Amino acid sequence: MKKIILAIDSYKGCLTSKEVEECVAQALRERFPGCEVVSVPVADGGEGLLDALAGILDMQTIQVEVHDPLMRVHNARYGILDDGVTAVIEMAEASGLPLLDVEERNPMRTSTFGTGELIADALCRGCRKFLMGIGGSATNDAGMGMLEALGVRFYDESGNELSASGEAMCRIFHMDLSCMDGRLAGTEFQVACDVGNPFCGKEGAAYVFGRQKGATSEQIMRLDAGMEHFASVVRRSLGKDVIGLSGAGAAGGLGGALWAFLDACLLPGIDVLLEAARFDEELSDADWVITGEGRSDSQTLMGKVPFGVLKHARCFGVPVCLLSGRIEAKETLREAGFAQLVEASPADMPLAEAMKPETARKNIRQAILRGVAW
Repeated sequence: MKKIILAIDSYKGCLTSKEVEECVAQALRERFPGCEVVSVPVADGGEGLLDALAGILDMQTIQVEVHDPLMRVHNARYGILDDGVTAVIEMAEASGLPLLDVEERNPMRTSTFGTGELIADALCRGCRKFLMGIGGSATNDAGMGMLEALGVRFYDESGNELSASGEAMCRIFHMDLSCMDGRLAGTEFQVACDVGNPFCGKEGAAYVFGRQKGATSEQIMRLDAGMEHFASVVRRSLGKDVIGLSGAGAAGGLGGALWAFLDACLLPGIDVLLEAARFDEELSDADWVITGEGRSDSQTLMGKVPFGVLKHARCFGVPVCLLSGRIEAKETLREAGFAQLVEASPADMPLAEAMKPETARKNIRQAILRGVAW
C-alpha cells in the first residue's frame, strides 16, 4: 500500500472533517507504515465549507457583525482569497440552523438578511467574485432577506413595505430593484449547493426541509404556497422561472434567488471543493480513497460528499471505501460502486454514546485497524 487519499465529511454534531481524517490517518500509519496518506478536508456546501477551503487555499478570514436568522446582532466570518477579489461565504455563518436554540426555530420568521450583509461587506472590500456555500440554513424565505440587505424592496398590494421572512413571501405584490447595490453588476457568483431540490412542490425546500427548521405541517403548506407565489413574482418581474431548477430549493430557496437575481451558477458543493483541492491530480497514483460521513444511506447518493468523491475516483479506477458512523441501505451503496463499506460505530452502541467525540475517535481507529480488508 503506497498511497491512500482521505476525503471524509464531518460527523455532524461530533467531529469535523479535519478531526475525522486526523484520526483515520493515525490509524492507517499504524497499520501501513510508510504509506503516504493525503488528507483533503471536504464539505458539500453546508457547514464546514469555509474551514475546508481555508485548509486548501490561501485565505484571509474576515469577522463582521451581521444579523442572525432572528435579526439579532451576531459575529460571523467569511474569507477573501489571496487574489483580493474572491470572497468565500458560508451562509450558515450568518443564517444557519445552529445559531438558534431548538425552541427558536421557525422558518415563518427567520431571514437570510445576514447573508446579504456578508455579501455587502465583501463588496465594500473590493470583492467581485463570490464562492458561496448555502447549506445548513435556518431559513425558508426564498432569499428575500439577502436581497433586502442588498437593496431590493418588497411591497404588498397596499404598497406597504415587507420585511423578509417565510411568512411574508405570500404577500409580495411588487418588487423594486432600483436601489439594488450597483456593485453587483458584473459580479460573479458560484454557489455550492448541498442538495439538488427544486424551488417548491413536494420535493422542494419547504416540504423536504421545513420540518427540521421547526415548521409545523400547516406552516410547511403555507411556506410552499409562498415559494410558489414568490416564483410567480420573479417570473413576472425578471422573466426567469425558478420552479424546477435543480438546487433552487437549497437553503430554503436562497439558491433560486441567487440564480434569478445575481445570475449565480449553482453547482454541487463537493465538486467545487474537490476542484479547489486538485483532487483529480492526487488520484492519478492513489491505491485507495476513503470517504464517509456520520450516517450513510440512500440519501448519500443525492449529492452528498461520499458520492461526489466516488464519482471522481471511478474516473481513475481507484477503489473507494465508505467509512461512516452508521450505514444503512448497504446493498444500494454497494451497487452504486463503493468497494467497501465500513461502519465505525458498533451496531449495539446507543447513538448518544457513539456521538461523543472521544468514543467516535476510538470507534474510527478500531474500524481502520480491524475492519478494512485491502
